[in-house]
Amino acid sequence: MHRLAGLFAAFIILCGSSYPPAQAQDKTLTVFAAASMRNALDDVDAAYTAKTGVKIVASYAASSVLAKQIEQGAPADIFVSADTDWMDYATSRKDIDEPTRVNLLGNSIVLIAPKDSRIGNVTIGQRFDLAKLAGDGKIATGDVKAVPVGKYARAALEKLGAWQAAEPKFAMAESVRAALTLVARGEAALGIVYSTDAKVEPGVKIVGTFPVDSHPPIIYPVAATTTAKAEAADYLAFLRSSAAKAIFDKYGFSFLIRPTS
Repeated sequence: MHRLAGLFAAFIILCGSSYPPAQAQDKTLTVFAAASMRNALDDVDAAYTAKTGVKIVASYAASSVLAKQIEQGAPADIFVSADTDWMDYATSRKDIDEPTRVNLLGNSIVLIAPKDSRIGNVTIGQRFDLAKLAGDGKIATGDVKAVPVGKYARAALEKLGAWQAAEPKFAMAESVRAALTLVARGEAALGIVYSTDAKVEPGVKIVGTFPVDSHPPIIYPVAATTTAKAEAADYLAFLRSSAAKAIFDKYGFSFLIRPTS
């Protein structure tokens, strides 16, 4: 009898030892992130999954689109916006767990042209004639009324006195990555995107960088949603870690906080 009880106990221990890995593999988090985050965040997510076993399902689009999807009940655990306005929007709709919010990353906006363009380096400053530089071609960026990169671009051009003449030449894209693609394919003569986007697209070249003081600071806030799973807290902690910082640094983002580990 004692031997049978011992065998049964051993069986329970063996079976029990198989549960944690299986449970870890079943855990997933859904992250809604600005389109410009795709390459860097994919690498961060892979590192997090390798460390924890928790799978990350990422959905990338313009921050405006994502904020409205969350408002409509889309099942996101984490929201990463490319500006503070759309995070504020989601917060005002009671979709964001405010205490978890942190301004994580910074970026810059640049002027790009197709890789084989004859346009060389230009100095972007007051009296910058973007319309003349584009010639008969189009200028691509995100929708200036909603998509963060487009809003930053318009703000910069207005401050530099270049918006009014250039506005008719603009091709408004649904996201920064869509604008990047238009330039890479030669469908637009110029584009205004984040420096991190230009860095990952071999089909374009940077021809100028917008002065930092020509537009509002480019800030990427991140937060858990009010419906987030418990694992979201650990994921947010990883985003603030030195391991995540090293990846974001590699892609050209600036880390706005002191790494937590």
